[in-house]
Amino acid sequence: MSNQIEWAKQIAALAKTGQFYAKNHYDAERYAQLLAIAADMLAAAADADLAPVKLILEGDDGYITPKVDVRGAVFRAGKILLVREAVDGLWTLPGGWADIGDAPSEAVEREIREESGYEAKAVKLLALEDRKRRHPPSLNEVYKIAFLCELIGGEARTSDETTAVGWFAENEIPPLSLGRVTEGQIKRWFKHWRQPDLPTDFD
Repeated sequence: MSNQIEWAKQIAALAKTGQFYAKNHYDAERYAQLLAIAADMLAAAADADLAPVKLILEGDDGYITPKVDVRGAVFRAGKILLVREAVDGLWTLPGGWADIGDAPSEAVEREIREESGYEAKAVKLLALEDRKRRHPPSLNEVYKIAFLCELIGGEARTSDETTAVGWFAENEIPPLSLGRVTEGQIKRWFKHWRQPDLPTDFD
């Protein structure tokens, strides 16, 4: 089923790019039909309603590229900072979509502040990864950027997106929002924190 999702996403990206570069309305109509087929495939494979899938696919224009998700690994006294997502009640590193105009490091620092109440400074790029290689299938193509961040101030505070903020040792990680972070990634960030000279992970 995950293969069908990936194939449908590739078809959708080709259709959207084709629409953008279409030379005439006949080509544009053919690409629109192809996009509708991709939406049907995605909705069926993901067991999702067709209408929101269409909205997601139709929302992007131009040459279709992956979205960017940033996450910050912040440590204090041997524990990592996690937030509980309001949407699913599970835990993750603070983070989210990068905004237009933000450098990646600025985006992750803002997300940490907004979701947890803490102030942090990005000090090392931990990883640049293709989401689909380590996470459940998604309707979006996503590159995930993880930073090691230094705690510089603030205090625990939830937001519209988070219902709890906590610090967790490596052996006490709570149930995770696996679309956002995995236990394997968290263990890797602990390793980077203990061994700062480890190279950045990628792909």
